[in-house]
This record gives sequence, C-alpha cells and structure tokens, in this order.
Amino acid sequence: MGKTVFIYGGNSKQSRLIGLWQKASSVFAEYGEKVETIFVHELPGNDLLAANPKSEAVQQAKQKVEQASTIVVFTPIYKASFSGILKTFLDLLPQKACSEKIVLPIAIGGTFGHLLAIDYALKPVLAALGATTILSGVFVLDQDVKQEESGTYVLMEQANERLEQQVRIAQKTAQSAFITN
Repeated sequence: MGKTVFIYGGNSKQSRLIGLWQKASSVFAEYGEKVETIFVHELPGNDLLAANPKSEAVQQAKQKVEQASTIVVFTPIYKASFSGILKTFLDLLPQKACSEKIVLPIAIGGTFGHLLAIDYALKPVLAALGATTILSGVFVLDQDVKQEESGTYVLMEQANERLEQQVRIAQKTAQSAFITN
C-alpha cells in the first residue's frame, strides 16, 4: 500500500476540524495504515508567508506530499473559500505535487452556503497541482461536530457516515491503484 499524508489546513488543533481529522485517522487505522500529518499552522509562519523554499520544515513537509500516494486535505471554510494558511502551503508545492495521487478534500463550515467551496475554490487549486483523481470530498457543518468533556470530538450520525464512506472510497481507490501499478 502507498503512503498517506493528511494536510491539516486549520489554524489550530482546538477546533471542530480536528474532530474530522480524528475520525479520518481512526478509519485509516482500521485498515492498519499509518498516516503522517502535516499541521500547516505548526510550520514556521515567516517561511510560509515569505514563501521560503529553503526552510527545512517546509522542505520536509513538501517531501511528505511528494512521496504520498494518497493526500487528504482538511480545511475550514471561511467566506466561501478554504483557509489562507492552507493556501500559503499549497503555493509552496511544486506544480505537479499532486500528480498521480488520490486526493480527498474534507471541509467544515458554518452553513450549507459554503458547501460548494470544495468544488469551486479548493478543487481547482488541487487540479493546478496536477491532481487528476480528486474524490468528491466531504463537507460537514460546524453544528454536526460536538466536543465531549474528554476533549475528543463526536460527529453526528449523518456526518460520520459521509466521512467514513469517503475515507473508505479513498482507501479502496488507493489499493486498486497500488495493485495495478
């Protein structure tokens, strides 16, 4: 099986987006697959904003993306677009960084008015990075992710089912691509 990389494009781990990350991580773990995560907000801010290609942390993150066969992109949706911090990272990737990779976008937003942000904001950028196998993705409303007293997040049933389904599709697509290559 190939390598899977999660790109976490939120600006904090203290948000409902981490609940989607936790759920996707657990589904990948069911398949015995190890996932590496790039928490973009933990990369040096000056290097991201200055687009410093020589930054060691940015180089390591780029290398993880280039070596992956499956990429799962997590982002909050603000004002009908994906996060700016995610955009700064994607701008540092080589032009064909997502070529020949399975890409699954996962987003969270406040209203269904943001639903199309995956299709009209994020997917074109991923396609510009060479992605040809971009799965339909998952959009989850903020209200469908609840934080428990323990600090973990729980997804409402329908959101949980949609997320699980798309993650399993990503895994099956990756497995069949791996077998045919």
